[in-house]
Amino acid sequence: EVEAVGPGCRTLAPGDVIVVNPFFTCGACTPCRDGKKQFCEHLQALGVTRDGGFAQYSAAPAAQCFKLAPELPFEAGAMAEPLACCLHGIDAAGIRPGSTVCVIGGGAIGLLMVQLARLSGAAKVILSEPVELRRSAGLSVGADLAVDPLREDLSARVREAAGKSGADVVIECVGNTAATPSAFEAAGFGATVLLFSVPAPTATVPLPLFDVYKKELAIRGSFINPDTHLRAVELLSAGRINVEPLITHTFGIGEMEQAIKMQMGGESIKVMVLPNKR
Repeated sequence: EVEAVGPGCRTLAPGDVIVVNPFFTCGACTPCRDGKKQFCEHLQALGVTRDGGFAQYSAAPAAQCFKLAPELPFEAGAMAEPLACCLHGIDAAGIRPGSTVCVIGGGAIGLLMVQLARLSGAAKVILSEPVELRRSAGLSVGADLAVDPLREDLSARVREAAGKSGADVVIECVGNTAATPSAFEAAGFGATVLLFSVPAPTATVPLPLFDVYKKELAIRGSFINPDTHLRAVELLSAGRINVEPLITHTFGIGEMEQAIKMQMGGESIKVMVLPNKR
């Protein structure tokens, strides 16, 4: 909630409910001027390179602030930034109406991807997730099928559900290199494999080159949220994205260590820190 505005601010007023796009770009470097601001040579982020996260008060430029529908819960607004990143990835995935989409990983990002795939026109959405809590959440937000990859043959289940060689689009949202090969196995002929998760900087996986060749696979990456934040806010404000099943735990600002440990565990989906919670 806006507490105060600086001199000359005409777009916001005290009492407005907003979300903040945390990524700052310079607008002057070659990537920015070439329409690729996510690769800005001077990229900064509120809460990362600038103070701003996990505090009761934070200062942000008005240009980075987006108004929310007044009736939208604060917890839903907090999902705008990850949703904006997911939108950039969905755009890269190129889902067409009638496609079969397989999402690898049922954390908060994977469950947002399930919903965006459905909104993009996917006829079938299959979720691969070993944790039962997350599989159940996936089914509740629009997945047609939730597969436990530790107990079932994912590629076989995808072929069965799709009625063809595999998924048209596979979206990997795990960040664990042990899960990455399953994305290529689930992909059908001519599929796009979107490696969306954030891996360790040194992470590598063997690439099934013959599968890429034989299936004519397209491999895409996706980095942050260039020009998608407003779309995320509009989707949340319109109630088109259901975030309630994703938020499993909340902590106060003095419980950061517990919150981080909970987020790293399998018994949570999305953990939130409420600055005013005691």
